[in-house]
Amino acid sequence: MEVVPFSELAALGRELAALEARQLRRRRLRVEAARGPRLLIGGVEYLAFCSNDYLGLAHHPGVARAARAGIERYGVGAGASHLVSGHSDAHHRLEEALAEFVELPAALLFSTGYMANLAVVTTLAGRGGTVLADRLNHASLNDAALLSRARFKRYAHGDLKTLRQWLAGARCGPRVVVTDAVFSMDGDVAPLPELLALCEEFDAWLVVDDAHGFGVLGPKGQGTLSHFGLRSSRIVYVGTLGKAAGVFGAFVAGDPAVVQTLIQRARPYIYTTALPPLLACALLESLRLIAEGDEDRARLRDHVARLRRELPPGPWRLMASETPIQPLVLGDNALALAASRALARRGILVPAIRPPTVPPGTARLRISLSAAHREEDVERLVEALAQTGQELAVLGTEELA
Repeated sequence: MEVVPFSELAALGRELAALEARQLRRRRLRVEAARGPRLLIGGVEYLAFCSNDYLGLAHHPGVARAARAGIERYGVGAGASHLVSGHSDAHHRLEEALAEFVELPAALLFSTGYMANLAVVTTLAGRGGTVLADRLNHASLNDAALLSRARFKRYAHGDLKTLRQWLAGARCGPRVVVTDAVFSMDGDVAPLPELLALCEEFDAWLVVDDAHGFGVLGPKGQGTLSHFGLRSSRIVYVGTLGKAAGVFGAFVAGDPAVVQTLIQRARPYIYTTALPPLLACALLESLRLIAEGDEDRARLRDHVARLRRELPPGPWRLMASETPIQPLVLGDNALALAASRALARRGILVPAIRPPTVPPGTARLRISLSAAHREEDVERLVEALAQTGQELAVLGTEELA
């Protein structure tokens, strides 16, 4: 019997080849061991500046002990969804602790930040509603808006004038403004006070994804709302627990009516197995450490200031960011990959970020700093970046590829 070629599979192969030709194909690292910001890959230890573990809690012994205690009490999995039998006492205590920590009335746990954003936006907005989003928002917020079936419009980054016009023109159905609090690829902070003022003027929801601000910004690391001193029943706050908290999961916090509505209607909450209780146990300890982590946050701010102060001027520019996310824009995809490889040869891992994650022509090295880094680690990074810049300055495009 003659085998007929599968045309769709061949099409996938052509698409992958096209990505390769444009320096856009992504590949995974295989980490064999991790000790804070030091990763073992292929038998070689690298100093990593590519993690969102901003406070170094992913390897904290107290968090690990809490996880082991959780295993002894609950096992390794929840076994069911929250609405069947998967909602443990550990989950409940963590939700109460999170709400108290961010000073909001109620909180609800999710397995991932992606799921939390899908749940919130699809629940608040639907057919006939309008979702208005910053163009540089995380992909999960964009996907949530598309799945909501609401009218979806994206304004230019930080363009409050256009947002005002669109809010004024959205006269029917719920209006939902969605924004990152700290933008994950640029590291800048959203103008939340101005956004809230617009939402109050036009009677809209404000969904704030604080994935990169929770644990880092605000008093005791309470997040970007506390950083600005904002409180409003129209704010729905999304925090991620796999970054500064060092573990896994996410939560939504806000008015109790919002949380109860999510429990009743949010498909990403209803139709999935609950987060393993052992992680809730670990996160309770992590939350305590965040609240007591002023020294860690001060060290993190010192690292940011040191990098920005000591990196010598050159053809590449650090974007304006005072957060642990420090993007160094190179522009060209091949140049960004070459710079990342050159740093790796010097024992340092910094990822090359390319479209579609960032706009075309803005490929960059995304430097992520952590309180777990030492002063000498940052100095080593600065020296390696300077050497890499000098090395690549003499190479042409063909040699970079």
